[in-house]
Amino acid sequence: MQITEKRYYTPEEYLALEEVADYKSEYINGEIIPMAGGTANHNRITLNLSTNLNFAFRQQDYEVFMVDMRLWIPKRRIYTYPDVMVVVGEPQFLNNRTDIITNPKIIVEVLSDSTQGYDREGKFSDYRTIPSFEEYLLIDQTKIYVEQFSKTGNKQWMLREYDEEDEGISLNSVGFEISMQDLYNKVKFEVVDSEDDREE
Repeated sequence: MQITEKRYYTPEEYLALEEVADYKSEYINGEIIPMAGGTANHNRITLNLSTNLNFAFRQQDYEVFMVDMRLWIPKRRIYTYPDVMVVVGEPQFLNNRTDIITNPKIIVEVLSDSTQGYDREGKFSDYRTIPSFEEYLLIDQTKIYVEQFSKTGNKQWMLREYDEEDEGISLNSVGFEISMQDLYNKVKFEVVDSEDDREE
């Protein structure tokens, strides 16, 4: 059996390949990893949150970036595409490129089956190496459920969970609140029949 040697790329090689690629990929310490495509629910949630954030911040010194904006995490040598990022003040771009941000205050990920483990653990650990990063939202697209991690001190984070339709999410690092109804507007959850409801 022939073993194929794993190929490692420089950050420069990755960026050159990404500019001509038909789909987006992440770069993790030399490896290029294709990203899974988003679902309709993923798109609805991302758009709902981004639209509300952008409207709320229209007269403030905050800027909202979505899916196509790349993030560079220097301490982990990672390029990735968070679903939503909020920057306070002027965005800091890597090497004067306008498609790579380095200073998000808030990062949001909409969870999928294939990425939720990494988003909760590995990616959160990576994000915490960014000095400006203070708040992390993980949004479930299969049910009403949001995890909010807020930085409370050096190496200290607080978790709050939301799972009721009539709740509102308040961000701690900036002045913003959104209801769960607005966040999940037009999101369609799959209905799973219980055994009692199934026909024999």
